[in-house]
Amino acid sequence: MNFKNKYLAELMERIIARNPGEKEFHQAVREVLESLEPVVEKHPEYIEQGVLERLVEPERIIKFRVPWIDDNGTVRVNRGFRVQFNSAIGPYKGGLRFHPSVYEGIIKFLGFEQIFKNSLTGLPIGGGKGGSDFDPKGKSDREVMRFCQSFMTELSKHIGSYTDIPAGDIGVGSREIGYLFGQYKRINNRFSGVLTGKSLEYGGSLARTEATGYGLCYFTDAMLRDHGSSFEGKTVVISGSGNVAIYATQKATELGAKVVALSDSNGYIYDKLGIDLDLVKKLKEVERKRIKEYINVHPDAEYHEGCKGIWSIKCDIALPCATQNELDEESAKLLVENGCIAVAEGANMPSTPEAIEYLQKNNVLFGPAKAANAGGVATSALEMSQNSIRGSWTFEKVDKMLKDIMENIYSNASAAAEEYNMKGNLVAGANIAGFLKVANAMLEQGVV
Repeated sequence: MNFKNKYLAELMERIIARNPGEKEFHQAVREVLESLEPVVEKHPEYIEQGVLERLVEPERIIKFRVPWIDDNGTVRVNRGFRVQFNSAIGPYKGGLRFHPSVYEGIIKFLGFEQIFKNSLTGLPIGGGKGGSDFDPKGKSDREVMRFCQSFMTELSKHIGSYTDIPAGDIGVGSREIGYLFGQYKRINNRFSGVLTGKSLEYGGSLARTEATGYGLCYFTDAMLRDHGSSFEGKTVVISGSGNVAIYATQKATELGAKVVALSDSNGYIYDKLGIDLDLVKKLKEVERKRIKEYINVHPDAEYHEGCKGIWSIKCDIALPCATQNELDEESAKLLVENGCIAVAEGANMPSTPEAIEYLQKNNVLFGPAKAANAGGVATSALEMSQNSIRGSWTFEKVDKMLKDIMENIYSNASAAAEEYNMKGNLVAGANIAGFLKVANAMLEQGVV
């Protein structure tokens, strides 16, 4: 899509020039700016007050070295990042990603997306993100601990329960959060809700582990029901086999669907009888093995090397829950040919712009990540609330609040799309609904 609005076109050119080589960030910003064309036409004050120029520029970027010692006594050095993107509606909130692909551009893309995702939840949290190019895979617990302690030694200077509250993301689970929290407490002599995704023993929230996957299905179910359908009796393909994919599988099954495929970075499994979720949990959460081990227990299932082929499996609903840009236009065409009626994103920006455009043109219901996978950060914010009151809520209470939040996100995104003459376009609707709250807060707070 080419910009019709000259101001937005020129702004996009400046963003690309000022942030060279950061293709994920460019992609995320372009999608939002394209959605906002009718908004800035109707509300020129957002241009006049420089809201968009400020919105696309992080308030703060922290970049630091992370030295640590491996089990052989060798000194290793990684890079650490924290992008504190926008605090107009609350303290910075967003996960930490430990993965070799991490660099400043990916953290900026994730942090920019987080602004709108957090706004959509209706909760008072701003947008931020962080991480490192450290890879926890293959490392011992002691190596991971030493890395996390070194990482937090620097990060602790820039975060706090009223300033910036990180959580987990790819490569950062309960083990890593525990080590990070322990080091923060050690340095600051303070027990506070500075991190979310904590274990229940020291301030975590029930339903947080399940939240992103459950929330994805609550959003998708609301989208389906609004169009006279549901999960009941549907065949579902889910990419990934981490936290989001596992609990999306569980909730989709509870809602009456049959999930037939999951994947990891090496390949994917297809089980026409329906995925054995207990086995997947054992492989991935307990034994930390590859998904291909599934067929040792279920020899009638199929394992295929490579991940892309998962989208060739016939399904009614596709939930990409692995990584960015995993679903391209070719994959989208396969989904359409096989009769897929809905795609909702559990990962961050897993569909390419070309894939999204093709799906929308072929009347496939499409739930964008910043709306569909907001359940994790929403429940993190609920964890913050519980920490603030020194209390805890039941699983049922948190789950009910999560379901209400996700259904409201769908309703607000759908309504915003319709208001700006893009009915059914939830990509535009989510961007607009998320933007308006943040932009209006920025206007009221002056040029800061």
